[in-house]
Amino acid sequence: MPFEPLVTAVIEGALNTLINDNPDSLKRLTRLKGRTIQLHLKELNKTLTFVFSQQVDVLAHYDATPDCYLSVQLAVLPELKDQANITQLIKQDKLVLKGDIQLAQKFAQLISECKPNVEEWLSRVTGDVVAHSTVHSMKALTQTMASHARKHQRHIGQVITEEWRLAPTSLEIAHYCDQVDQVKSQAARIEAKLTQILEDL
Repeated sequence: MPFEPLVTAVIEGALNTLINDNPDSLKRLTRLKGRTIQLHLKELNKTLTFVFSQQVDVLAHYDATPDCYLSVQLAVLPELKDQANITQLIKQDKLVLKGDIQLAQKFAQLISECKPNVEEWLSRVTGDVVAHSTVHSMKALTQTMASHARKHQRHIGQVITEEWRLAPTSLEIAHYCDQVDQVKSQAARIEAKLTQILEDL
């Protein structure tokens, strides 16, 4: 199977699964029915077309003119939910938008809502109690690991600056900056005196 059809099939399958699992997303999909959005992803320099009906069809090639064209980085897409952001993003060259602005907002809301509910999916296999316990344990483990990582990062920072003296401390940096400022001031005074002497000659 060629690469592009494989990618679009994966995106299409995942998107439709997530939409079907969320009643709010299904309502949003109904409002988009019969519309098309073309999305150019700047990071990948690829364009995908989303065709909305009872489901979402994702196409790598589309010859007709879409109702809305977006050229944007994927991380910026959720910001389109708020119309105030759209003007700002266009001014900052983070977004190219042609066509229906409201359609772009509805699309951004739909995509933002499409987050997998791991607990719901797991409960279909293991049951509610096991799924809830597993997800709760995983969240606790993730938080503990993040906390340990932060502590290790702080410890390494202290070792590098205080014990091994490989990097200056914040006080040393501040002292160095003060010294640089003093040298600049002295140089400016000397330059002013030299200028005055040369003018007197």
